[in-house]
Amino acid sequence: MSIHNKIEKLSRVHAPPPRKTGAEWLVGVGFRCWLAGYDTGDIACWETGWNAYARVLGTERAKRAVTELACWVRAVRASASRKIEYYPFGCAGFCRDECMAISLIAASQHHRCPAMRACALALTGSDLVEPVIDAANAFADALHEADQRLSQEVVAALMVDWRKGGGDGLSDRR
Repeated sequence: MSIHNKIEKLSRVHAPPPRKTGAEWLVGVGFRCWLAGYDTGDIACWETGWNAYARVLGTERAKRAVTELACWVRAVRASASRKIEYYPFGCAGFCRDECMAISLIAASQHHRCPAMRACALALTGSDLVEPVIDAANAFADALHEADQRLSQEVVAALMVDWRKGGGDGLSDRR
């Protein structure tokens, strides 16, 4: 199933199970692990995220990517006017907020500025998204340098749904 089809199905409770490889998976899992680490204070969450990045990128390339991931997630949390949702680590799919986060990084890698802003606004529920966008750009660059490129289809599918009148491109939150 293509990334395009996965994003189109966001109107359901969650996206179909993601492949356990690829840049989209890496962004989603990293986002999930870092949010869980901040919420619980449990270092095991961050270790799980680090291990996923180190396994895919190797330890040297993972260092910068994980540093930028942590800065981005911190910026999202600081700017958010609501609780950002995420699924537990072992979950097969990504929830809507995780999908929006993946789309934000994809938009950054493909220099889709209006889409980046729309994703950041939808993800945080706040107008204070400049720090989120700046951190997203740094994270997207780190992933690109590590040869992790997200699909442009992730952004295109989300924006098409948004323009069709789907609000922020997603269905009602749970």
